[in-house]
Amino acid sequence: MSELDLGPRPITPLPERLRAGTAVGVLLSCAMTTTALAQSTTPSATPSAAPASETSSSIVLDPVNVVGDRPVGYKVDRSASDKFTAPLLDTPKSVTVIPEEVIEQRGATTLEEVFRTTPGITLGAGEGGVPGSDRPLIRGFNAESNVYIDGLRDTGAQTRGTFNLEQVEIVKGPGSAFAGRGSTGGSINLVTKTPKAETFVEGSATVGTDKTKRATVDANYAVNESVAVRMNVLGHDGEVAGRDSVEMSQYGIAPSISVGMNGPTRGTLALSHFQTDDTPDYGIPYDRTTGQPVDVDRDNFYGLTNRDFRETQSDQVTLTLEHDVTDALTVRNVTRYSWSTIDYIVTNPDDSAGNVANGSVWRAIKSRNSDTEIVANNTELLGNAHDGWFGHSFIFGVEASQEDSQSRGYSVDTGNRDCSVTGIGAASNYNCTDLYNPNPGDPWTGSITPSSSYRDAKTTTVAAYAFDTIELTPQWSINGGLRLDNYKTEVQSGGGRGGDFDGSASDTFLNYQAGVVYKPLPNGSIYASFGTSSDPSGASGGEGSENLSAANMNLDPERSVSYEIGTKWELMNRKLSVTGAIFRTEKTNARVTDPAGGTEQVLDGEQRVDGFELGLAGRITDKWQVFGGYTYMASEIVDDGAGTTDGNEIPNVPEHSFSIWSTYDVFADWTLGGGATYMSSRFGDTANTRSVPEFWRFDAMVEFQPTENLALRLNANNIFDERYFDKPYTTHFATVAPGRSVLLTAVAKF
Repeated sequence: MSELDLGPRPITPLPERLRAGTAVGVLLSCAMTTTALAQSTTPSATPSAAPASETSSSIVLDPVNVVGDRPVGYKVDRSASDKFTAPLLDTPKSVTVIPEEVIEQRGATTLEEVFRTTPGITLGAGEGGVPGSDRPLIRGFNAESNVYIDGLRDTGAQTRGTFNLEQVEIVKGPGSAFAGRGSTGGSINLVTKTPKAETFVEGSATVGTDKTKRATVDANYAVNESVAVRMNVLGHDGEVAGRDSVEMSQYGIAPSISVGMNGPTRGTLALSHFQTDDTPDYGIPYDRTTGQPVDVDRDNFYGLTNRDFRETQSDQVTLTLEHDVTDALTVRNVTRYSWSTIDYIVTNPDDSAGNVANGSVWRAIKSRNSDTEIVANNTELLGNAHDGWFGHSFIFGVEASQEDSQSRGYSVDTGNRDCSVTGIGAASNYNCTDLYNPNPGDPWTGSITPSSSYRDAKTTTVAAYAFDTIELTPQWSINGGLRLDNYKTEVQSGGGRGGDFDGSASDTFLNYQAGVVYKPLPNGSIYASFGTSSDPSGASGGEGSENLSAANMNLDPERSVSYEIGTKWELMNRKLSVTGAIFRTEKTNARVTDPAGGTEQVLDGEQRVDGFELGLAGRITDKWQVFGGYTYMASEIVDDGAGTTDGNEIPNVPEHSFSIWSTYDVFADWTLGGGATYMSSRFGDTANTRSVPEFWRFDAMVEFQPTENLALRLNANNIFDERYFDKPYTTHFATVAPGRSVLLTAVAKF
């Protein structure tokens, strides 16, 4: 074997893999993409059959700076995370990237609305959790604690904005090798905007139905070739379409600065502040006779405007440092401090005690006042190499983090649970209201005091990982990854219904990802992959440590595995990505109640989701773009231990889900767009007695661009005002999705 060669190679040059926020990464990526496209469309170009060992003598061209607008569109070629050591075409795993253009054209102003643009994701609700927080489920498993911002975990129940996002990446299937603890269904990486090597200003102003007013500013200033600053600002205020008295306001600001952009050493300092002030909404109660939400007006709101509230705030400071050791080797360090808080009292429309059957609803409440503080550091070494036989694109990393959270509640006077005893209206101090005609403005005068209940938690994680894409030949490659985690959660709680608890859980676990890729043509791949995940007790960290108890604190982590076979193709002159995959996700030792009796949990359960998915993104023609897909999932609770739900479906897993968005440039200055979303019925509970029905939703858009620097966009969302439910809970209620809304947006660019 020859000595390790870290010199430049013509295969997957390092500059393509630099962060999008550097001028070097932008310019050289454009250059290499242009070269690759030219080669793929030249009739005389044919795939090279030379072995990988011979490519080290190939001609290496000097970098070419391409001046002009950065390419835009729905098709994204690479993940922003360097843990994916190959282009998405050559990555043996399902990864959906939602670009900024799709987010803007669809008028998505919350992360929940972004998730609706792709199938395979559903939204979860939690009775004791947080109303309106981001709680996605990927392929049937909760991913609330597996949301990342620029590759670092972002725990803490919260709502995140879209104003500072460049793209959203959804990694599907168990992936603890990529993301660490949890990640049973997958993970989500939010890629934020960073300074660019060009000066521009873009502002937008939106007005619409339901008193909607929204304004954003995105300003980037290139101080010189090495320094640039960027500022993103958001202000939003409005009501929720189709819901009485439900309001939402948001404010955000995100400044950042990059230095050394054209040099071997680069640094970016980014700050972010985002806050919301909303009316929390738990939707409509179930009808226990039908098991579906009761048939009442869609706008019925059972909360109280003079009592219910929800305020959130999140702040982050991130420092990213990079240094090119050689042309093919880079070291990066990312340090982040973040703090988030959430404070709310929300009405839970309770269907117990026969209330719904009697035409009444008890206004139960859920409450929380909590904050989460995170300090994290990540160091990575990434590059390309050739060992004399094979080409390597690799990354090694170490990560350390500490998450601290404190949670308190409120004691609220809600009277007698049985409304038939107290009556509705004034007789119950408005703690009971009419099922068919609730009044959110009722003059409730009950007491609110701080609760004695509390829960404090601290989670520490130290991890090391490695990924490598090994190019055996131009047609065959192997992708592998390992991650070793040392994890510990400590919890103290008291004053709640569960009594006092003081305990901890800790473990060390190894996860891996492996896949093989065959490329019959340069623009297509066929792959098979296998991956694992580990979900220790209290794995959510922060507030998610609420699932840690005396019953499970001594258990080993739950283990999940995924099997996936798929294919990816770049068609239409490589401007359109088409993907397909068959998958199985299997949790083989789920926590269940001990069949032998008692309250202890054991790892005897089993859950499984089988399915397949299709996806497409990009241009069919120069004027016609499309983004969407279809997912089929068959879920089963294979073994529920002492429970009685064996053979039932897993909650919130639709058998069929479909989403499509498409735009067409009718004229040079006119674009028409439209989308459709379908989801089949879903159960809300493991007993499969609560459910929400299937639905279709249709959206439309028209955009007029009278000048190069001005555009007017009209969005009509949920055109037919479909009444559907996006978050079925296990008991009591299902939340209602927004009704029809019309938004007019003006976008100015300078």
